[in-house]
Amino acid sequence: MAFILLPLLLVTWLAFFRQEIPAFPPQGYTLHWFTTIPANRAFASGFWLSLQVSVAATTLGLLLAVPASLALARAGFRLRTPLATLLTLPLIVPGVVFGAAFYVGEMELEIATEWPLLGSAAGLVLAHTLLVVPWAMRLVGASLATLNPALEEAARNLGATPFTAFRRVVLPAIRPGVVAGALFGFVTSFGNLEASLFLVGPGQTTLPIAILQYLAWKIDPTVAAVSLLQILLLGTAMLVTDRFVKLSQVV
Repeated sequence: MAFILLPLLLVTWLAFFRQEIPAFPPQGYTLHWFTTIPANRAFASGFWLSLQVSVAATTLGLLLAVPASLALARAGFRLRTPLATLLTLPLIVPGVVFGAAFYVGEMELEIATEWPLLGSAAGLVLAHTLLVVPWAMRLVGASLATLNPALEEAARNLGATPFTAFRRVVLPAIRPGVVAGALFGFVTSFGNLEASLFLVGPGQTTLPIAILQYLAWKIDPTVAAVSLLQILLLGTAMLVTDRFVKLSQVV
């Protein structure tokens, strides 16, 4: 645990250093670096773009992952294992390879259909959706594995339609997996750097890219302050989610 938490502790400590060029031991502590964040347009615009893309990608990812998880868990078709492997490939493929491949795919699709995908927000959302789907599938699938199929069968025998049985029986039972999948998918999308580098358009930047660009010109505790706020945002989201849906049930 100490090994895992050490980078977070160092980032937190660095965010309060007084001197502009980090050095140990610090000359003092200040909150000045947090006050400079709102004035930085790259950080502000990058945060909002990352938030919008992550919310859209998480929503689309769940709409794809939940039916796919149901089909893989309940259906007995021959290609079930290859399909499951295909849908989880974004977890295995390196981020740079995934970003480059998706860029080439968008370019070929744009040439064939003349759809303006390259550098568009829609193209970025589609790529991030593929990053969300594996997380959502794994966690929803874990919830489905603990669900007794007899409950859904009983609802069907009592006259419920397939959609009603799913909405009234299956969905409440797998809710922890759905919420956990949404949360981990959002975190993955919000913090993605490699794929976003290939797919953002001119004048657009996500928060991880804005941090990388800032480090190319300056090294001061502002980056640590931005990273600390990002950690607090995601950590708060996880704590609030765990308060209503116990993530330990599926994670």
